[in-house]
Amino acid sequence: MYLGRMLAVGCTNYGKFLAYRVSSRSFPNRITKGYDDRVSVIPREGYEKDMFKNPYIAYNCIKIVDDVAVVSNGSQTDVIAEKIASGMNIRDALGFTLLTMDYEKDDYNTPRIAGATSLTGDAYLGIVTHDNLIVEKVPNGKAAYIATYEHVKPQIVKFCAENAGAAAEFILHGEKFAEFSNPVTSAAAFGNMSWNVSVL
Repeated sequence: MYLGRMLAVGCTNYGKFLAYRVSSRSFPNRITKGYDDRVSVIPREGYEKDMFKNPYIAYNCIKIVDDVAVVSNGSQTDVIAEKIASGMNIRDALGFTLLTMDYEKDDYNTPRIAGATSLTGDAYLGIVTHDNLIVEKVPNGKAAYIATYEHVKPQIVKFCAENAGAAAEFILHGEKFAEFSNPVTSAAAFGNMSWNVSVL
């Protein structure tokens, strides 16, 4: 089953996490690149011209703001992070940003998906489609995922990872996620006292 881009947020037995996966049929030649406070999705070397074919394929997919980690499938990552940095709570930052930026105006009306969690507080997932807006709290002690296609409402999932690298691997190939086609690359943030990021 093809779900397009997907993200997961919540906690495991080892700590809080969020994870992101690029699945693509049209633009598979992409990688994730990690920095201290963010992870970017960019074209592989030699495929830089793809950004002129589709403006939505390169963006920060993860951004860390103090004790909060934000994940999304587009430029809304930075906007959500800015709202949180300015004092807005996670739920409102997700809802406000998704509502104002709206779905992507490409050939597929691709939804914008996003999630965020703090190291000590609640986790949320959100999506805006051409006809819907959802921002939902992830139940305490659980993990949930959402995707741009098919699974466009938060789905509770068993997520097994003990660090950022394992979380990135799990959303790419682990258990439930192995059912979903066209995996390209992934990234994750994981934390207890502080956030660490990893890419595959």
